[in-house]
Amino acid sequence: MDLTFFGAAGEVTGSCARLHYDGGTFLVDCGLFQGGRDADRKNLQALDFDLRGVDFVLLTHAHLDHSGLVPRLVSLGYTGRIYATAATVDLLGVMLLDSAHIMEKEAEWINRGKRQRNLRRGYVAGPLYTVNQARASLTSLRKVAYGEELNPHPGVRCRFHDAGHILGSAVIELDIESGGVVRKVVFSGDLGQPARPVLRDPTPVPEADFLVVESTYGNRAHRAMAETERELIAVLRDTLQRRKGNVIIPAFAVGRTQEMVFVLANLVRQGKVDALDVVVDSPMASAVTELTLRYDELWDDETRELLEWIRAHGERMRLRFVQDVEESKALNNERSGLVIISASGMCEAGRIKHHLRYNIDRSECSVVICGFQAAGTLGRRLVDGARAVTLFGERVPVRAEIHTIGGLSAHADQPALLAWLSKFVRPPRHTFVVHGEQQAASALADAVDEQLGWPHVTVPVAGRCYSLT
Repeated sequence: MDLTFFGAAGEVTGSCARLHYDGGTFLVDCGLFQGGRDADRKNLQALDFDLRGVDFVLLTHAHLDHSGLVPRLVSLGYTGRIYATAATVDLLGVMLLDSAHIMEKEAEWINRGKRQRNLRRGYVAGPLYTVNQARASLTSLRKVAYGEELNPHPGVRCRFHDAGHILGSAVIELDIESGGVVRKVVFSGDLGQPARPVLRDPTPVPEADFLVVESTYGNRAHRAMAETERELIAVLRDTLQRRKGNVIIPAFAVGRTQEMVFVLANLVRQGKVDALDVVVDSPMASAVTELTLRYDELWDDETRELLEWIRAHGERMRLRFVQDVEESKALNNERSGLVIISASGMCEAGRIKHHLRYNIDRSECSVVICGFQAAGTLGRRLVDGARAVTLFGERVPVRAEIHTIGGLSAHADQPALLAWLSKFVRPPRHTFVVHGEQQAASALADAVDEQLGWPHVTVPVAGRCYSLT
């Protein structure tokens, strides 16, 4: 039995692992590479192996860095089933179509902007996959309930457990029979930070022979929620009341947007900030919020109570969901008093780029970065202090205040990761630390070795095959 990592090895995006055993071969996750000049090339080359030999696919959750290559997988000839939780399947019905739409529009924009040069060279840009291909791939998805035993192929039993990261996110536990021996392999997927709004805490798994664990924040601890709230309150008061500007919040449409809405509403409910005008400008985030409301059995108790308060106090938490393009453009004329939450979370695509274009060069405005920004992304450049950024081919000065509020991350920090790992009754025989930039992954590997005393902790290399013996 062996395991090969095709992405998220020494980096955060492109999660995809192939496990081969005596009875067959399968993939865990099939994610997009995001950010950096090499992302397009990596996405084109990501599935450059024999897909006919893949028997099934398991998805840990719906974020595109874990699922965004599913349409390409199917368009390249994969005909098997793809298993995920019910909420993940429903989310992908929104997210994959949106991803394809953005790819088509960006290819159209590139061709329009470089039409003469492209025509002379005989080159026309095309999307990685189309909306029709994304829609076709949805027929391969199959829903699995948390805790249900699934037998996707002879010799394999698996269960999905709540990872507490986003709606439907899962830790995948597998029992695999190979060579007459049953081995337990666990993939953490992305783990949520405990005691955060909306979702339940990650489910502990008691044992594994082989473990694959994420390390997005493997080298740091998040700020305490109370400290995070104090910083957010200061930004809101200073920007909206004193400087009379707008607050722009790039947020993933899945998870982060809904969490941010609840955090803001809770601050208003507690009287820590005045009434707020909050605009969620993302068709996908609106659709995902509707799904989130349908899956209220996955929420924690505090969030259920807060939702009832929001519904009863619309005059204090004035919440708008914008779908129409013209309505979105009209927001550019509103120069003060708004909290605008928009996707994408790393500022790489979608409507957030327009809101940055009209607010980032204004000193009275603020941009709140509340999630991980991968290397090479526009969001990362803002976090790193860029004085100017390129938006729609135009160089725009950064005059708005940029605030990084890490305590709102949906990813577990190092203490939370170690706490989850400490629930194992015995150390795994081999642990692979993935989905983290090299420094973060190495720091978590060192912490697991030093604090838990586990043997054989490895930060894998992309493309290398590791024997599970």
